[in-house]
Amino acid sequence: MRKNFDIIRLHHAEVTVTDLDKARHFYCEGLGFIETESDENSIYLRALEDANHHSLVLTKGDRASLKHIAYRVSADSDLDELDKLFTELGVKKRWLEPGEERGQGRALRIQDPGGIPVEFFYEMEKAERMLQKYHLQGNVKIKRIDHANCLITNIDELYDWYADNLGFMTSEYTVKGEGADERVWAAWMHRKPSVHDLALISEKGPRYHHTGFWMDDAKSILDACDHLASLGYYANIERSPGRHGTSNAFFVYVRDPDGNRLELYTGDYFTNDPDWEPIKWNLADPQRATFWGAMPPKSWVEEAAPVQDIITGEYLPIYTIDEAKEKAKS
Repeated sequence: MRKNFDIIRLHHAEVTVTDLDKARHFYCEGLGFIETESDENSIYLRALEDANHHSLVLTKGDRASLKHIAYRVSADSDLDELDKLFTELGVKKRWLEPGEERGQGRALRIQDPGGIPVEFFYEMEKAERMLQKYHLQGNVKIKRIDHANCLITNIDELYDWYADNLGFMTSEYTVKGEGADERVWAAWMHRKPSVHDLALISEKGPRYHHTGFWMDDAKSILDACDHLASLGYYANIERSPGRHGTSNAFFVYVRDPDGNRLELYTGDYFTNDPDWEPIKWNLADPQRATFWGAMPPKSWVEEAAPVQDIITGEYLPIYTIDEAKEKAKS
C-alpha cells in the first residue's frame, strides 16, 4: 500500500545516564562522539558524518533507560499524515513543539503497540560535518547511527504493524520451532536500503537492547576496542568482536558506565532491490547470532534497559511473553 508519508531512516536516540560528566568522558573521549551542545540535563552528540544537531542525546536520569528513538521523514507535512494515521489506529501520541527537543523542529512522539517510545520529525538545525576534518578526529571514528534493537512481547502484532502501517520492509527474520510449531522470533526491518533501522526481538519487554552505530570497516572496530581498553574501559567491552550470521555485519558491543548498550557495526549489505526476498534463520542455528559460532555472554542475552512512557516519563512495566498474553486477555 502506498503511503502519504515517507519515513527516511532512524535518525537519533535519547537514553538516560546518571552522571553526565562520566557519560561525556565515555562517549566523547572513549567513543569519539562530538558534543554539539549541552545543558544541566542533557548532552547532544553527533558522529563524524552527521550534518545535523545530534544523533544521540544523553539525558540525566536515575538509571539507564530509553526515552525515545527517532525517525526522520521527508517533509513537514508527513508529520500531519502520520498524526492522522495514529489517531485512526488509536496510538498514544503527543506533539513536541519546536525546540522542546533542543535543535529540532516540531515532532510527533508515540508509544508503539509494543511499548517502544518512537518519535518522527522533519527539521533539525545544521551542524558542522566532521567527516573530512581528519586532523580533529580521534582514534574511534563512528560515522552515523544505524539501527535500534528492541525487545517486545507481541512480535506478530508489531511486525505486521510496522510493515502494514509504516511501510517497513524486512531483510532477515528468525523463526523458532519447525513445521506447524514455527513462529517468528525476530525481524530485521528497514526504511533505508540496508539490513535494518529496527530490530524486533520476541523477549521479556518492552525493553531497549542497543543502539547500533556504523563504522567503516572491521579494523576501525578493532581500533576502537584498543582505544577503549587503553583508557581503562576494557570491562565496558561486553561482547567480543565477531561477525553476525543475521546481517553479515562485523560487530562489537560496548556498554556505557550506566549499562546503556551500543553496537559498533559494519559490513552489512544493500536491500533495496524490488525483488528482494527476506533471509530466514532458525533460532537453533548456532551461526545465526555469531557466524563463527561463539555464544554471546549471559549479560548480552538477559540484560536490557527499560523504556519510558512518552507522557509521564515513568518506566513501563516489563512482562514476560506469557504474562503479556494473560494481561491482554484480562
